[in-house]
Amino acid sequence: MTYVIVHALAPIFVIMLLGFYAGKAKKVDNHNVALLNVFVMDFALPAALFTATVQTPWAGIVGQAPLAAVLVLAMWIAYAAIYFLCTRVFHKAPQDAAVLTLTVALPNYAALGLPILGSVLGSTPETSLSVAVSIACGSVLMTPFCLLILEREKAKTEGTQHSSAAMLPVLMWRSVIKPIVWCPLLGVVLSAFGFHMPELLLSTIRPLGLAATAAALFLTGLILSARQIRINRAVIVASVTKLLIQPFIAWGIVLALGLHGSLAIASILMIALAAGFFGVVFGNRFGVESPDAEATLLITSVLSIVTLPLFISLTAGM
Repeated sequence: MTYVIVHALAPIFVIMLLGFYAGKAKKVDNHNVALLNVFVMDFALPAALFTATVQTPWAGIVGQAPLAAVLVLAMWIAYAAIYFLCTRVFHKAPQDAAVLTLTVALPNYAALGLPILGSVLGSTPETSLSVAVSIACGSVLMTPFCLLILEREKAKTEGTQHSSAAMLPVLMWRSVIKPIVWCPLLGVVLSAFGFHMPELLLSTIRPLGLAATAAALFLTGLILSARQIRINRAVIVASVTKLLIQPFIAWGIVLALGLHGSLAIASILMIALAAGFFGVVFGNRFGVESPDAEATLLITSVLSIVTLPLFISLTAGM
């Protein structure tokens, strides 16, 4: 099992390391990554999320409702708790707190979901469906929170914000029209109406989606190469929350809902994955540097080699 986890994590480290090397060796300007960020955030990731959601049968999405409930509640609880600690205890700026919070709350479903879940439950259509639903939950029900905060703080900086109530519809609209939000949402809507995307169209955008994870990880490594990673209280709290507290929150929700079998195991293991890269990439798009989010991403990716086998063992008898 350890081999499977290492096998799943190895591409993450290798691609991030390549991005890190490219930045340090000055092969790529690590202080000017706007073009690569646009490619990742506006084209590659939206294409990947759209193809994942539009190909997920609506009946399958409905059947995975308990999984979605566990994931969303665990992510929302972790998001609220970490954002409160960041702003009230660690006195971070809202935009910095939003980036760190999304990094902690949203697991790396895209890169780790299928390898880990497939190794535990088998590479079945149901497993693939669970991963697709997880990605849809994260992209549609989690990322808009971070985008709203980043858009709000950007409006403050530009002096265009008036009252919070008056700005809320504007901020929501700015978030919704971003491809990273409306593409997966469109995929879910089309699936709900039973629309079958023509294979020709899917085949034209699929290569773009396949580049998403690698491009995002390379970009993350490139961003890290321009920073100095430091471990502090916020990083420790964020890492412990991601690797231990959030999975146990998911476990409690599973017990409260009376779930068992593969659905319960999938719910807990998907939350137990290492932190995702969305927060770091979002922050960079808005000019927000969050060294704590970057450190948390690295630490949780490394330590998940230990924590994932723990939760795989604990959930074995469910």
